[in-house]
Amino acid sequence: MRGAVRGLVDAAGPAEGKDLAEGAGLVVGVGLVVGVGVRATAAETELLELIRRTLAGAGLPTDAVRALATLTGKGGHPAVRAAAAALGVPVTEYPAEALAAVRVPNPSGTVGEAVGTVSVAEAAALAATGGGELLVPKRKTACATAAVARTPHHRNAGEQP
Repeated sequence: MRGAVRGLVDAAGPAEGKDLAEGAGLVVGVGLVVGVGVRATAAETELLELIRRTLAGAGLPTDAVRALATLTGKGGHPAVRAAAAALGVPVTEYPAEALAAVRVPNPSGTVGEAVGTVSVAEAAALAATGGGELLVPKRKTACATAAVARTPHHRNAGEQP
């Protein structure tokens, strides 16, 4: 999986990134990862509002989010940066080839034609959790998409292991 994850982006912008070592992945700790996709025309607040609605609708706490994950090149979009800053989390980007290798419940041929992978939000969320579970399939607005996955060891309050 060499090169599957390229750099980290935080609210300030891209980190000095280099390919992570083979077998390495995003370590987000115990919690949730929100996979996101945005069109170039997405308003700066659109993605954050979608993320908050998606989490609230599923009864998931915002403070359990450990990272946003997306397609390479989208981490610098103003809507993604604004959402990451508001949530206080980093953003990880994955190339289309890595996302295309992730099995998702809601593939989109339209997205596949546009960006080279049939899923961005769901695939990025799952890729970033390293074997986690998709809790909320993709939710969409006109210009943004979000999906939520949890890391393999995350449990919600009262949930049995």
